Amino acid sequence: MTVNRQILLTENPSGKLAESHFKLSEGTVPAAKDGELLVKTKLISLDAANRAWMQGATYRAAVDAGTVMAGGSVSEVVEAKAPGFAKGDLVFADTGWQDYAAVPAKTAQKLPKMEPLSHLLSVYGIAGLTAYFGLLEVGKPKVGDTVVVSAAAGSVGTIVGQIAKIKGCTVIGIAGGAAKCKLLTDELGFDAAIDYKAEPVGKALRKAAPKGIDVYFDNVGGDILEAVLFGMNNFGRIACCGAVSQYDGAAPAHGPRGIPGLVVVKRLTMQGFIVMDYMDRHDAALKELQGWVNSGQIKVKEDIMKGLENTPKALIGLLAGDNVGKRMIEV
Repeated sequence: MTVNRQILLTENPSGKLAESHFKLSEGTVPAAKDGELLVKTKLISLDAANRAWMQGATYRAAVDAGTVMAGGSVSEVVEAKAPGFAKGDLVFADTGWQDYAAVPAKTAQKLPKMEPLSHLLSVYGIAGLTAYFGLLEVGKPKVGDTVVVSAAAGSVGTIVGQIAKIKGCTVIGIAGGAAKCKLLTDELGFDAAIDYKAEPVGKALRKAAPKGIDVYFDNVGGDILEAVLFGMNNFGRIACCGAVSQYDGAAPAHGPRGIPGLVVVKRLTMQGFIVMDYMDRHDAALKELQGWVNSGQIKVKEDIMKGLENTPKALIGLLAGDNVGKRMIEV
C-alpha cells in the first residue's frame, strides 16, 4: 500500500468540461492523524454538482486547479484514529477522486453493510434523501396533485417521481430522448413523459397536464423552468434542487422569464434546499425509503462504471445526459 492514484483537476474550465481538464497522478498514501480515518474508496459518487464546484464556492468550497477533484464516496476504513470507528467500517466521506484519503472522523458518516453496496450511494444516499426531502418537505404534494419532475431519468428524478406516485399524485417526467421517456412510463410508473429534445416543453405540458401543475421539482433551471412556470396553478410549489442546464458551458442568454411576475400573480412558493438541512431526520427518511424499496414501490436505477481512470469521462457523460439513474464509479 504505497501508491495512491488520484484524479487532479488541472484547469478550471471556462467552457465545456473535457477530459483534458483532468490528469491521473500517483501520490503517496496519506497517514491518518489523531481524529482522522484513513479510508480506501470503493464507490465514488458522480453528480452534476461536481461541475458546479469548479465554478466557485457553493454550499462547499470551490475546487482549485492542481488539486484532487472533490467528490463523495462510500469507503472502507483502513485505519481509525478516532473513537467510534474501527478498521473495516464503511463510511460516506468527502474523499475526492482517489484511492485513499485521510478524512476527519467528524465529517464521516458510518454506513451499514448491505448488498448491493451501491444502494448506499443511490436510493439510501444523497440522491434518495434529496428526492425524499425536496419533494415531501418543499414540494408538499397532496393526493390528486399534478407533479412535474425535470431530469426525471437522473439519480434524483427517478426517485422523486416514484415517491410522488406513492403519495397519490399524477406524475409527469421531463427527460431527453425517447428511450428515457419510455423507461419512465413503462418501468417506473410515471403517468406521462416529455422528451424535451423532440417537442416544445410548454406545449407538451399543456397537453399532459390540462388541469395545471401543482408541484414542480426542478433539477435543470433555464428554459424548462420557464416553460413549467407558465403552467403552474395558483399556490403551486417549486422545489429548486439544481440547475444542470447552466453548469457546463457558456452562461444562458437570459434567465427564465416569469420571475417574479408569475411567482407573484400565481402566489407560488419557490424554494431552494440542500439535503444537509434535513440530516436530523435522516434515520426516519431511510426507514421509509427502505420500506418502499422492499415492497417494490420504488425501483432503483443505477449506472455503475468501473475504474478510477474513467471518472472524468463518466462525469462528462453525465453532464451530457447519457446516464439513467445514479451514476457512480467502482474503484
